[in-house]
Amino acid sequence: MKPLLITDCDEVLLHMVRHFGVWLGETHDIDFVPNGGDFASSMTRRNDGPALTREDMWGMIEGFFPGEMDRQTLVPHAREALASLSQVADIVVLTNLQDVCRQPRIEQLAKFGIDHRVECNQGGKGSPVAKLIEEYNPSVTVFVDDLAVHHDSVARHAPQVHRLHMISEPALAPHVPKAPAAHARIDDWNDAEVWIGERFAEGRPALDIAA
Repeated sequence: MKPLLITDCDEVLLHMVRHFGVWLGETHDIDFVPNGGDFASSMTRRNDGPALTREDMWGMIEGFFPGEMDRQTLVPHAREALASLSQVADIVVLTNLQDVCRQPRIEQLAKFGIDHRVECNQGGKGSPVAKLIEEYNPSVTVFVDDLAVHHDSVARHAPQVHRLHMISEPALAPHVPKAPAAHARIDDWNDAEVWIGERFAEGRPALDIAA
């Protein structure tokens, strides 16, 4: 049995918010200042129009994906870390996008030299993580994501998984505390690779976060 790494993409492997903000300004005349909270509260119309709602926010995100994905850039050291870890582990990119974005995401990552299985998901990631573990039957599993809600979901559905909280965007990371359900918070792939490799080498399930 091999270890399994399940990783998010946006703000983990690829920068998103910085490019999303530029696009909002260019296309929708909206200023975007990520503050660690809800995306809708980070958006402000330049013409003093009505505040944006969560429905507006999702409409903007659907406008960015997949049409504007080419704007995104690679997170430093992500490609090299995955290449190294793939020598001992299976890797799945679990990204919260609509299913129509799966092939564009596969092609996008391939352009950056990241060629691993990609699965799209909507909602909490705990259930799909549990299904992937059932499929792969790994010796140990590590989950990497930038959103606390997904660490909580994985903790409930697959508590044996080691959960690493990562936010690769320097403008956003200082404003977001460590996810309570994550075992560690590391925002750099050089250090993250070491932490993940140690979990793989130990080969033990994660401890209860309250332990």
